[in-house]
Amino acid sequence: MAALAGTTLIWPGTALDKLWALNQPAYKQLSLVGGSIGALFLLLSATLVTAAVGWFKRRLWGWVLAVVIISTQIGGDVVNLLRGDFLRGGTGLTIAGALLFYLLRHKVRATFH
Repeated sequence: MAALAGTTLIWPGTALDKLWALNQPAYKQLSLVGGSIGALFLLLSATLVTAAVGWFKRRLWGWVLAVVIISTQIGGDVVNLLRGDFLRGGTGLTIAGALLFYLLRHKVRATFH
């Protein structure tokens, strides 16, 4: 999804733009900065693919990258809570917190080398 968002923000006017109908308010906000935010979405996409490769190969760097990504998500969820968006922030914090708890378990960490 990050790659799709980045692609449509950098190269608007394609058939892919119809997918923004699912979240028109986000498109209105993101399209104002277009290419620069689109490049960041593509970078995020590459980071997520890299983490997935490391994760499935059971590499320590894949585990570390996954922990960093989920921790960053928790930070964003806390910001949402502080801004008063309790449903989105609370839900995200619950899910990301559970994922981070799972990742930090010794049994999970021990499978990576």
